Amino acid sequence: MLPQRNSVIKILIADDHPVVRHGLVQLLANEPDMTVVGAAENGLEALDLMGKLEWDVAVLDYSMPGRSGLDLIKEIKRQHPEHPVLILSILPEDVHAAQVYKAGGAGYLQKESATEELTAAIRKVAKGGKYVSPAFAEKLASGLAHNFDKPLHESLSDREYRVMWLLASGKHINEIAAELFLSPSTISTYRARILKKLMVTDNAALVRYAIEQQLI
Repeated sequence: MLPQRNSVIKILIADDHPVVRHGLVQLLANEPDMTVVGAAENGLEALDLMGKLEWDVAVLDYSMPGRSGLDLIKEIKRQHPEHPVLILSILPEDVHAAQVYKAGGAGYLQKESATEELTAAIRKVAKGGKYVSPAFAEKLASGLAHNFDKPLHESLSDREYRVMWLLASGKHINEIAAELFLSPSTISTYRARILKKLMVTDNAALVRYAIEQQLI
C-alpha cells in the first residue's frame, strides 16, 4: 500500500558502505514527510528487513555483496509488488538505467546526484510514478531524435546481463553459480550465449567490451 497524501513516507535503505548509509539517513532526516525505518548493508539483509518492517520505498545500492542489482530488484518486486524500488549507483545512468526499469525498478540515480535529486525521486515513486533524471531524459530524447543504434548488450536478457556483469567484474563461474543459485553448467551456457551476442570470444574480450561501454 502506497502512502496516503500528506502522510510520512517510510524508507528502507541498503548500501554496503557505512558512510553512504549514514549520509542518506542524514539527508532524509531533514525532510518532514520522510522517515528511514531501516538500513541494511547488503541485499539479503534488505530482503529480511522488508519482511519485518512497514515501508513504502526502498533505496538500494546497485552493487552490493551477495544479491544485488537486477536480481535483487526482481526478487523485491516479486515479494512486494506494490512497493517502488529506487536504485543508487556510481555506474553510468545511461548504461544501466534501462535494465533497472525493465527489471521493475522505479528509478535510477547516480550517487553524485543524490543530494539534489533523491528526495524528489522518492516523492514521485511513492505516488506511483517513475523517476527519470533530467540528464537521462535529455539523453533519451537525443537518442530518439538521432535514432542511435542500440549497443550489443541491450540484446541480453535480464539474467544474461547479470551474468555478463559478474563475469566482467572478475567473478568465476562457480562463484556466479553460488550467488545466483544456479548450477555451474547453467552459468557456462549463459556465458556462451553472452559471448555470442556481444560478438566476443573470451572473458578478456568481454571485460574490454564492458570497460568500453562503461558497464563496470
